[in-house]
Amino acid sequence: MDNRTEVMQFILLGLTSDPELQVPLFIVFTLIYLITLVGNLGMMALILLDSRLHTPMYFFLSNLSLVDLCYSTAVTPKVMAGLLIRDKVISYNACASQMFFFAAFATVESYLLASMAYDRYAAVCKPLHYTTTMTTGVCACLAIGSYTCGFLNASIHTGDTFSLSFCMSNVIHHFFCDVPAVMVLSCSDRRVSELVLVYVVSFNSFFALMVILISYIFIFITILKMHSSTGYQKALSTCASHLSAVSIFYGTVIFMYLQPSSSRSMDTDKMASVFYTMVIPMLNPVVYSLRNKEVKSAFIKVVSETKLSLRL
Repeated sequence: MDNRTEVMQFILLGLTSDPELQVPLFIVFTLIYLITLVGNLGMMALILLDSRLHTPMYFFLSNLSLVDLCYSTAVTPKVMAGLLIRDKVISYNACASQMFFFAAFATVESYLLASMAYDRYAAVCKPLHYTTTMTTGVCACLAIGSYTCGFLNASIHTGDTFSLSFCMSNVIHHFFCDVPAVMVLSCSDRRVSELVLVYVVSFNSFFALMVILISYIFIFITILKMHSSTGYQKALSTCASHLSAVSIFYGTVIFMYLQPSSSRSMDTDKMASVFYTMVIPMLNPVVYSLRNKEVKSAFIKVVSETKLSLRL
């Protein structure tokens, strides 16, 4: 315990040490974060206000927007502070909290993506039984299960990482307290901790991916059997949006966490991390919803009602 508490704070090196890039990066990340806030909060508000969007698919989309907002908020404001006022110091407890909430909500997102794939399977493959398959109780169980798995996963990683001794360097070669970046600073034997990280991330990633892949195998089989071009295009469009987001999200997760520490490059990790900490939460509302006619219709309706109320 004494060894572990010798390091009372960490120093985040951030994305770059070049002073000429600090302000441009701050502006870029501020814009990204503002778009993330507006997009995800707007999506949740639209789904809440329009009764036509009170369906299982939009229930999961609203949860996805909440999760994107939360795990982006766990990281981005601290990055922006580091770029603007050069505040690169983070306390021991703040680092542990950031790691916990980021890991929790990132894992919740992976299980929500799997739940959404199952929802699309039920809608495309069993349309006549969709309302009895995706009931309110089933949707609630899938959402609660996603959050439970996420917070359990975060507890394992955070507890395992901060049970190690930090009695050497306190400089984190990253822009946030990610598990591999903090774990590498430990002066104790971390082989078991690294195995726990790989096995737990592997289980979460591949379990969710298997649900997604199996769902889409049945979806594509059903699509190929469709005789209606309209139904074919609609189903294919839904799959393309979801699969593109899944590919980006899981591609970066697998690249980040399932490579051995000996071949890990922190600079490469930083670039990959920018995608799933900042870019993906910004893009998800666009990928999933702004291309959707129902969401556009709901947005136009809300804007029209707002203008009417202002005139009155």
